[in-house]
Amino acid sequence: MLRVVVCVSGGGTNLQAVIDGVEKGSVTNVELVRVISNNRNAYALERAKNAGIEAVCVSPRDYTDREQFNEAFVQEVDAADPDLIVLAGFLVTIPPQLIRKYENRIVNIHPSLIPSFCGTGYYGLKVHEAAIERGVKVTGATVHFVDEGMDTGPIIMQKAVAVQDGDTPEILQQRVMEQAEWIILPWSLNLIANGRVTVENGQVRVSE
Repeated sequence: MLRVVVCVSGGGTNLQAVIDGVEKGSVTNVELVRVISNNRNAYALERAKNAGIEAVCVSPRDYTDREQFNEAFVQEVDAADPDLIVLAGFLVTIPPQLIRKYENRIVNIHPSLIPSFCGTGYYGLKVHEAAIERGVKVTGATVHFVDEGMDTGPIIMQKAVAVQDGDTPEILQQRVMEQAEWIILPWSLNLIANGRVTVENGQVRVSE
């Protein structure tokens, strides 16, 4: 059974997709052991409690500097003894020591087809605003392992979503969530939990 910690900053819709997958049995061999948020008002914490998952807030506002926050955050992650960490809309830079300790065991969901519209400054609605401004016809979402770069880790799975005439960033964001994010994040976790994902030379291989 894969012990999973989910980190999230906001509403937690991707978290809910994973919870639903576990409950329905489409995500197997996964135990959601803790949800951590940097935002004490994040609805994701309520989603966790409703599902019987331990919910913890570690807010930078409670610490004098980033170093202290990072130390507290790492402690809360380690205390759950996870096999995998999932960043599901977590708007906090992951401490390098955590990335090194959990190499190829931290997964992130990003709302574009990496390498488009990713990296520093691309998060939330800003990703969809940039896609519409650029005039792309196809966008989507990417699940990838986290390394010490920004959205540069090995790609596990991607799913394309059409951009339609008249889309606003909000409309496009919702479509990307419904048609891509909520599908490929649970799917990726299921593959990992069932031993079908390996990383070779910086690239992901998925076995049958």
